[in-house]
Amino acid sequence: MSDWSAGYVSDIGYTFGYYNELNPLRARLALLNAGLACPEFTTGCELGFGQGLSANFHAAASAVQWHGTDFNPAQAGFAQELAAASGSGARLYDEAFADFASRSDLPDFDFIGLHGIWSWISDENRSVIAQFVRRKLKVGGVLYVSYNTLPGWGAFAPMRHLMSQHAEVIGAEGHGIVSRINGALEFAEKLLDTNPAYGRANPQIAERIKKIKDQNRHYLAHEYFNRDWQPMHFATMASCLEPAKVNYACSAVYLDHIDPLNLTPEQQSFLKDIPDAMFRESTRDFMVNQQFRRDYWIKGARKLSPLDQAEALRAQKVVLMAPRPDVSLKVSGALGEASMSEAIYHPILDYLADHKTKSIGQIEQATQAQGLNLGLVKQAVLLLAGIGHLGLVQDESVTARSRKHTDKLNAHLMAKARSNTDVGHLASPVTGGGIPVGRFNQLFLMALAQGKKQPADWAQFVWSVLAMQGQHLIKDGQALQTPAENLAELNSQATLFGEKHLPILRALQIV
Repeated sequence: MSDWSAGYVSDIGYTFGYYNELNPLRARLALLNAGLACPEFTTGCELGFGQGLSANFHAAASAVQWHGTDFNPAQAGFAQELAAASGSGARLYDEAFADFASRSDLPDFDFIGLHGIWSWISDENRSVIAQFVRRKLKVGGVLYVSYNTLPGWGAFAPMRHLMSQHAEVIGAEGHGIVSRINGALEFAEKLLDTNPAYGRANPQIAERIKKIKDQNRHYLAHEYFNRDWQPMHFATMASCLEPAKVNYACSAVYLDHIDPLNLTPEQQSFLKDIPDAMFRESTRDFMVNQQFRRDYWIKGARKLSPLDQAEALRAQKVVLMAPRPDVSLKVSGALGEASMSEAIYHPILDYLADHKTKSIGQIEQATQAQGLNLGLVKQAVLLLAGIGHLGLVQDESVTARSRKHTDKLNAHLMAKARSNTDVGHLASPVTGGGIPVGRFNQLFLMALAQGKKQPADWAQFVWSVLAMQGQHLIKDGQALQTPAENLAELNSQATLFGEKHLPILRALQIV
């Protein structure tokens, strides 16, 4: 492992993930629900941006000027390629946190975010980040941090340490991190087969190892096999961020805001009797056995009056991002699966079914006859947005200015989709961020952009791309062999795309 990596896995690239919690627009609804004032976001910074998808989507699709750094030059190079393609002006570097923090050309930021970084770096780097936030986050600015959490990781932490040690001590040198990960997993299974006391005391560990074996090795390398790996209690996190002069605001996970999904009535009552908000949050982590937190913190949190909160909520616009018939009235929380009330959700979904932008206030007015009020609509919006069916919408003027950048970025990404499945999102100037769009759907869009109007033409275009590379579709676990079989499946997928997904992508101005 190279010295410049500071113990972080550097010989295998990070996954090409998009994380919408890093979208400042998303922070707005979470903070409004918590009754807190939200700043106008004009400058943003992402620390440890990985492949840079989130930073580039948010830079291209919004009016926010983005800066950021990632220690890995290969990843920074890909991120810079995307920034150049979009023309967004995002300034993305390949510097260590300490070097980036000492730059003299950085503005002060309204938003600073780091996802999947905090638990995997040294105490020294965590201190650098806290001091950076203290100096560069504006008063009223928002910090987003995600991190592995105790008590949820308490049982598995010893096994993770043993697997990491195996990869370092026993893993064959020169065989690469993937080989060492596979060896560590095989060792863990063999160990558990001996029925050790640790396994008897923690029977869930064996099942967890089985699930891990099916996960992407690039993800596993960065999740489990860095030198530094430090889950922490919420209170410890608060102590680490105390020098940054920020206060905990709320969870960035919308479903966490809906107590009945996660806590029994007895647990809710128990928490309400705890007078200290921070200790209450620590106690909640024990109730849900929290493993991973995604949190917003504010430098100088200000409470909104009930009137200001209601007016801001009513002004927030949303758009339905799923086909209306496909929206299931099922949702999962810490307590398991729950059913959503048809009396509440059907009127809201029916009103949004045309995929046109509507404000929460408009939804409230349109559903008053069904007995819905602002509180019920707000909770429904949080829940539907939390499971990905609703997107938050930014001002039309920002959408209009951003469209040229998202068009360029999306064209660049669709061209890459001809040869691989790395990037499964495209940028929307309506939501200011990324939208899931799989490889074949990206290629259908590419065909449409080239003037091909019918699903059969889209399918033929995609098959020509695949056949040129000797690639075939997989259906029911089997590779389709003949051109006729592949074309038939592509025709089916193209027809479905045109009927269900294309209207939504038009509404999101991806098309």
